[in-house]
Amino acid sequence: MSGSNPSYSVIGMIISTQWFYNNRRLLGEIRDFARRKHVALYLVGGIVRDILLKRDKKNPDIDFCLENNAVLFARDLARELRSGFVVLDEEHGCGRVVRKEKDGVLYTLDFTDFRGKDLKDDLLHRDCSVNSMAIDFEQAYSCVNDNSGTGGLRTFKRLIIDPYGGLRDLSAGKIRAVNKKSFDEDPVRIMRMFSLSALFDFHIDKETHARAVAKKKKLLSVSSERVRDELFKVLSSVRGYEVFKSLWKAGILELIFPEIKPMYKLKQGPYHNLDVWKHTLDTVQKGESLLKDFSRNKDITAYLEEEVSSGHTRRELFKLALLLHDIGKPGTFRAEKKKVTFYGHERLGSQLVKGIGERLKLSNEEIRLLRRITFMHLRPGYMANNETLTPRAKFRFFRDAGQDAVMVLMLSLADQRATRGYLTIELSRERHERLMRRLIREYFSELKKEKKVRLVNGHDIIKTFKLSPSPLIGKLLRELEELQAIGKIATKEEALSAAGRIISSRTSQGHHVIRRKK
Repeated sequence: MSGSNPSYSVIGMIISTQWFYNNRRLLGEIRDFARRKHVALYLVGGIVRDILLKRDKKNPDIDFCLENNAVLFARDLARELRSGFVVLDEEHGCGRVVRKEKDGVLYTLDFTDFRGKDLKDDLLHRDCSVNSMAIDFEQAYSCVNDNSGTGGLRTFKRLIIDPYGGLRDLSAGKIRAVNKKSFDEDPVRIMRMFSLSALFDFHIDKETHARAVAKKKKLLSVSSERVRDELFKVLSSVRGYEVFKSLWKAGILELIFPEIKPMYKLKQGPYHNLDVWKHTLDTVQKGESLLKDFSRNKDITAYLEEEVSSGHTRRELFKLALLLHDIGKPGTFRAEKKKVTFYGHERLGSQLVKGIGERLKLSNEEIRLLRRITFMHLRPGYMANNETLTPRAKFRFFRDAGQDAVMVLMLSLADQRATRGYLTIELSRERHERLMRRLIREYFSELKKEKKVRLVNGHDIIKTFKLSPSPLIGKLLRELEELQAIGKIATKEEALSAAGRIISSRTSQGHHVIRRKK
């Protein structure tokens, strides 16, 4: 296909020049290279949708398509730009260029061959109408005056290539598949309908929804990594609760998390008014409400935006923890003398989360974080149930929770808000709420303080008490650190005296203490 406009539906549209202006340097290099190679490029898919929505991502993903030889073009462009290159799909003609700018912005540029005989045919085989639009790259770039882009105040008239009603659906906030074979061509699109709905607060077209539900079992043939990526788009949105509820009603969520099915209609004790699954959904809703409440807190916001691994943030993993925190309840359900218990569900839940994380190909750090939050999610409640919170109990909680303490406390808040049985006492709920918020403040307050230096080290203990190196030394140092934190010791002399008492106590209780040979 030549660089001229296709002869089918072409709709005039006013688009802000801001996106082109923001990325003008790299786009200019791509345009110049394409000119030299006599290649007509088209911007396609999500990038067109995002330009129309004036949605600017921090690290842009830009999709181009061309008539053929996309892999060769991408390889030569990567060499020209001195950037990274990888073949994504040799058979279907797809190559990726990765370009990192000096300011840290990372561009992912994908180049694909037409998925059909021409551009119109290519757009027909994309996932949905709002992603089935294109822009002639050369003509669009030529419309931009480099001196006019400040703030995106100037606009220019551009021709949007839209043969399947993408603009109409974009205006209506609708997700609609344009091809009846769309889910057969790529079953991950079943999940993508819901992730797009979550990201843009769009509704799914009835016919598209019905077809997705009918084809849902095809998701079982999709690689877990691709399903995970769509799942994290839902987790990154503000509509996780609504979309998880929709996925559940469609019978899709249990295909991703078969562990949730035994939670359905599993009744709980008098502290709960909902079964385990509905309580879990309610916890997700309360958690998202909590995130909104804390949105103006700079400390919490910065904490939640920290990347844990693979571009996934604490915020997204917190939402996943909300969904999985009671996953161990079905396996620990006991009903004795009309009393329902789930003793040890946090421990079993932590084990199940490990399996789920491995299945979704999460990183070791993500799995560790999710396991720790699941295992510790009851601990704040135990602290709140005590009339007084001792310094020792508080120290041990923060020590054991580490950097994940705020996530544990926030999950406990959401969990408590979703617990509304007839035995739940309002006074107890208010005490729990106050304590969780106080501990969150204390976490950030302690972070800003200079960390206390140990009063003694392992060498001091070995020398003073003539001990041989052993695991006992580490245990002594941890106990002394706790005593220092709660104000029981403040000098080196007091620390050594306390160490002596601990060693004597262990000896009197029959524990073996390895002395240094003379």
